[in-house]
Order: sequence, then C-alpha cells, then structure tokens
Amino acid sequence: MHQYRSVFISDVHLGSPDCQADYLLDFLDNVRCETLYLVGDIIDLIAMQRRVHFPVSHQAVIRKLVDLAAGGTRVIYVPGNHDEFLRNFCGQTLAGIDLRHKAVHTTADGRRFVVCHGDQFDQVVRCSPLLLLVGDRAHGVLLRLNRWYNAWRRLRNRPYWSLAAWVKTRVGQARAFIQRFEMAALTAAERGQYDGYICGHIHSAGFRQGTGGLYCNDGDWVEHCTALVEGFDGSLDILHWSERSHIVDSEPARSPSRPPAWAGHVPLRPESGGLAARVPTRH
Repeated sequence: MHQYRSVFISDVHLGSPDCQADYLLDFLDNVRCETLYLVGDIIDLIAMQRRVHFPVSHQAVIRKLVDLAAGGTRVIYVPGNHDEFLRNFCGQTLAGIDLRHKAVHTTADGRRFVVCHGDQFDQVVRCSPLLLLVGDRAHGVLLRLNRWYNAWRRLRNRPYWSLAAWVKTRVGQARAFIQRFEMAALTAAERGQYDGYICGHIHSAGFRQGTGGLYCNDGDWVEHCTALVEGFDGSLDILHWSERSHIVDSEPARSPSRPPAWAGHVPLRPESGGLAARVPTRH
C-alpha cells in the first residue's frame, strides 16, 4: 500500500469506452492519501450524450470514490469541461465529496498551488467551436485506434502502451500547443501570486518550471493512466500505473536534494511504467 499526503487525478472520462477504469480501480485500491483531488472530466457527460457506456467497472470507480470520502479521505471535485454540468453544484457536498470551481492546495513545504481543470487556458475551447469540433473528432479516431491496438497487445499478453500518446508526441503542432498551455497556466499562477498551477485537461502529464512558479499536469486515465502525488515532505511525483506490478511491488525512488538539471518540462514517457519524474521539496 502506498501512502501519500495528496493525490491528483483528472480526465478519467467515465462513461466513454476509452476510460481505463480497471487501472484506476487498481490504483485507488493500492494508494491511500489524506486528500484526493478530482481535477475535472471525471465523468464524460459529453460522450454519454452520444452513447451511454457505463459498465460495471465505471460504476465501481464511483462507488470507490464515495467509499473513500466516507472512510475519512478528503475528496475535492473540481469539474472540467466534459462534466461542466456539475459546476452548477460547486460549493455543495455530494455523497461526502466537496465540489468547487477551483481549489488552493498548500503542500507540506508551504507552497500554494491553484488546482483547476485547465480548460480556461485552452484557446481552442474558448475561441473556436469549429476547431474544437474538428479536434475532438480527430482525437476520437486516435483513441479508437489506441483501443484496438491495445486489445491486440492484450491478446499477446503484452502490457498497455499508449499509441495515442506516441503519435501526439511526434506532431509538432501538438507539442507547440502543450507549451502554450503550460505558459498560460504559469502566467495565471504568477499573477495570482501563487507558487504554481495543478491541472489536467490536455492529457499530457509533466512539469514546467517557470521563473515564478511550477506548472504541474496530472495527465489522464484514457491514454496514459497517470496521477500526480504529493509526499509527506511536499515533493511531487508523476506516477504511471499502466504497468501495475511496476508500481505495486516497488517503492518510488527518493527525490534528489536539489532540483533536477532539466529545469523545465518533463515529458510523459508512455513506454515506461513507474515513476516518471519528481519535483523535490522547497529548500
């Protein structure tokens, strides 16, 4: 059992056929934390308008989250653009889960992070519904290919590997968009005099160190199966859970005593399991 001070997950997309609910259930069964942040797009109400897909594993995730809240874990739900309807209930508590438009999280070492889904930084979502439609359709095709490819891998007893993530890392426009998104979040954090921003939305886990703060993205449970976790010393990790035995059977490595040499974005490595990157505590 892995113990953390805080855990951040987003972009689960329950209700869509691309949700990796089994991996998420395994993660929730093997991780304990004081505070669990659900950083938007947990339920995909947009996908469910087109076709209802809510199998037993998706129902089990909902039950697990409610059980965690009832068992003493503080669960905070910050809705995203795919579960935007739930923003109507922000400020209320449903089944022990607190719904908020955004949250401010203070790490064990005193850093203050804004926690929000991040769709407000997506210029396509905000400014061009036509481009959003085209992008959603292309992404949907890519996710279907990802599903078929991993079904083929399962037949050959091979672990999950994100074809969708591999393709996106090789598209220059996608990389440029991610960089613009990161810088927009960092700018917002600096203007608000926070130490950083924690979000999801773009399905690309990683960190970017800015001049005045740290951008953190917890990734997703559609393409990558990742979570952002905070240790009891305030250090931040991104964990891959697609190769479950890699995580469950071993402890993550300790953080270095000084910030890592990259001092910038840590890209997600979809071909690997376990620990992707760690941001050390403030010294």
